[in-house]
Amino acid sequence: MAKNSVSGLLSSVDDMFTTQAERDEQKLATVRNIPLKEISDFLNHPFKVKNDEKMHEMAESIARYGVINPVLVREKPGGGYEMISGHRRKMASELAGLSEIPCIIKDMTDDEAIVAMVDANLQRESVLPSEKAFAYKMKYDAVRRQAGRPSKNSATVLHNFDGKTSRELLAEKSGESHEQIRKYIRLTELIPQILDMVDEGQIALRPAVELSYLTEKDQEVLLDVMECELATPSQKQAAKLREFSKDGTLTREVMETVIREEKPNQKQFAKVPMQRIKKYFAPNATMQQIEDTLVHALDYYRRRNRDRER
Repeated sequence: MAKNSVSGLLSSVDDMFTTQAERDEQKLATVRNIPLKEISDFLNHPFKVKNDEKMHEMAESIARYGVINPVLVREKPGGGYEMISGHRRKMASELAGLSEIPCIIKDMTDDEAIVAMVDANLQRESVLPSEKAFAYKMKYDAVRRQAGRPSKNSATVLHNFDGKTSRELLAEKSGESHEQIRKYIRLTELIPQILDMVDEGQIALRPAVELSYLTEKDQEVLLDVMECELATPSQKQAAKLREFSKDGTLTREVMETVIREEKPNQKQFAKVPMQRIKKYFAPNATMQQIEDTLVHALDYYRRRNRDRER
């Protein structure tokens, strides 16, 4: 392979695995190789590091070329290091059989580390709603602490940033609106099972925000209702549920009535009570997996009947 081709390939790998901010900082920092076992993950890291196909592709690249761009870490008071940015590169390095990884070591306070960690990861190509939710919440809280004690029921006004609120500052840095960030932060009030449904695209952002105002107990009941009815609430239905909850009149019967309301332009669905079929599926099976399995089973049943008729 020609030298220029190799250079171009490494540049491409560089762009895939890091942000421009990291690459700019790398030019100004001293890099050290640190054993992987001495680096712990960031506390309450909100971004999911999956051992999936993309991870294995990264591991293959690292096994071949090494880690082109150093990860960012900070020293821990008790010894060792904490990862700030580079969790995926660390896992890929472990899968590639490496024992150490090049690191930029930076002295940061807890809040500075949170902001740096969130900013680096939010630049990824694909970020789940749950990841944005907890990342924005962590950064929002960090910015509020840096700004001082907030006034009650309001976003903190940052006097060092032309009187902007913390959410407005987050909006400028992230490219999302102040209101959109508020919606994402509300998702942190959802129980994990419903938040998973948001990640899977079964519940849209706006109705999910409305559901976040329900109590944890009501959300758990609603989850069971959705599973039994094989349906999720629309924006209008979720808003109704929130109002009933606010009035203290939200019961299981009310939830079932609201969920069963026909949505505008709604397609017809064949509904089967979950109690009748749940024994055939794993406890953690999603509604999409259940639907796919039922469709495959019906296809098989139809083919078998056709074969018998021949």
